Amino acid sequence: MATEAFTIRAETEIVHKLDDLAGSLDRSRNYLVNQAIKEYLETHAWQVEKITQGIAAADRGELVAHDDVMREMEDLIERKAKGNA
Repeated sequence: MATEAFTIRAETEIVHKLDDLAGSLDRSRNYLVNQAIKEYLETHAWQVEKITQGIAAADRGELVAHDDVMREMEDLIERKAKGNA
């Protein structure tokens, strides 16, 4: 896989924590930063996809009434309180 260099500026404390963790894991700072960026991108891509799906569903009128949601949540809480969840 091709790589490309770029520079970031980070707070000194963050850099020190990153270096400490890299040393503990016997990994490079570069490896940890790449892993963190991958996880961030995957998480946010998933969130954006779910939000987009939700907006599309709302545009199609596929909504649940607030009162129905609240009633279901109250039922779940009651069952949980009784130990029947």
